[in-house]
Amino acid sequence: MFRRILIANRGEIALRILRACRTLGIEAIVAHSEADRDAPWLHRADGAICIGPAAVEGSYLNADAILQAAEQRECQGIHPGYGFLSENAAFSARCAQQGVAFIGPGAGAIRRMGDKLEAKRAMREAGLPVLPGSDGVLENAAAARRAADAAGYPVLLKARFGGGGRGLRRCENAREIESAFAPASMEAKNAFGDGALYLEAYLEGARHIEFQILADAFGTAVHLGERECSIQRHHQKLVEESPSAAVTSAARDDLGERAARAAEGAGYRSAGTLEFLRDREGRLHFMEMNTRIQVEHPVTEMVTGVDLVVEQIRIAANQPLRIRQEDVTLSGHAIEARINAEDPDDGFRPDPGVVSGIVPPPSEAGGCAVRWDSALEEGYRIPPHYDSLIGKLIVHGADRAGALSGCRDALETLEIRGVRTTIPLLRRIVEDPDFVKGEYDVGFLARSGLVAVS
Repeated sequence: MFRRILIANRGEIALRILRACRTLGIEAIVAHSEADRDAPWLHRADGAICIGPAAVEGSYLNADAILQAAEQRECQGIHPGYGFLSENAAFSARCAQQGVAFIGPGAGAIRRMGDKLEAKRAMREAGLPVLPGSDGVLENAAAARRAADAAGYPVLLKARFGGGGRGLRRCENAREIESAFAPASMEAKNAFGDGALYLEAYLEGARHIEFQILADAFGTAVHLGERECSIQRHHQKLVEESPSAAVTSAARDDLGERAARAAEGAGYRSAGTLEFLRDREGRLHFMEMNTRIQVEHPVTEMVTGVDLVVEQIRIAANQPLRIRQEDVTLSGHAIEARINAEDPDDGFRPDPGVVSGIVPPPSEAGGCAVRWDSALEEGYRIPPHYDSLIGKLIVHGADRAGALSGCRDALETLEIRGVRTTIPLLRRIVEDPDFVKGEYDVGFLARSGLVAVS
């Protein structure tokens, strides 16, 4: 096991990794930018080291600075969390070259799965269903039109690399493809350094379902059930739950097993997530794989009792998984609500600033266990340089109805003063009749009337 690791991330995920390190008896040094010099999570680490200015290019995306920090502090591993360098194959390769463990998959697996077209080919060969669309990169708008004619409208133009909705355009006809192709390619180029696009059929009324997997270097791969992530704004998730109200136990066992086998067959070693879209007929279609720990991993932890970050670190330390598929059971229901410092009534505009007060949720609400993953403290100034996520409220109940009731109670208690947040919107979502019935899809927020702009 590692003696000391460097956490190359910030906020709630840095604190989450710190907790896993405490469980494993590992010293943890946190790398931080100048903007995070006085951040509350640093005080809970065994040490901290500044890696550059506030801008991410000079700090959290600065591979040279991070590797130098790991060497200076004699760290045997680097945990990238999510975002930043967590899915950067070149950084994973550089870690290996310098003899420091990248706590995530190897560079080869990141490249294969990070290239969405290659990932789709690999998963198709492994027997997973995939969405119809272009077989390769689209050279130009004319090629996109031909692919769209074959797939059927509406379609999505998508960036070959990256995510978060950048380089993504929905097109209803050939004219929209013509107008969207160049801007989508430019956006992808600016965001990911590669403007290559491909095309997929757009599924009306689709639900976003993802399967959590763990795979070690000794031939063991398991899935830990699915998460439903269909409540989204700007193609980014707001509410997640496990299990999904739309997935049967038979479908879970079948597709989960195939997902685990496909990842293992592709040489994947770490925690990872295979994302699917479920159509109105109940069929699941592979979309992409995320080669990192997910923001929403706590809902899986709550229903399985498995500490995913601990297992991720153990796999990186070349230790075998301690669980087999028959050991994995789903107990009860968990719901996660993401708290972002942004104004839902103004197009989700980020709202950084000073947190003047916090009323955290109780540890129990409505007979449910409540977990609050956040690094916020009163007086903390949320910087404008980074993602607006500031906390995650996770509620675990005996069933979905109980978890919903507990989530409502916990959200009513939770207060973050001084900045606008998504808390009022989340309160409306968990009261919405369609959400309560479990009858929702990725278009829920846009047509719900709960926000002016989604």
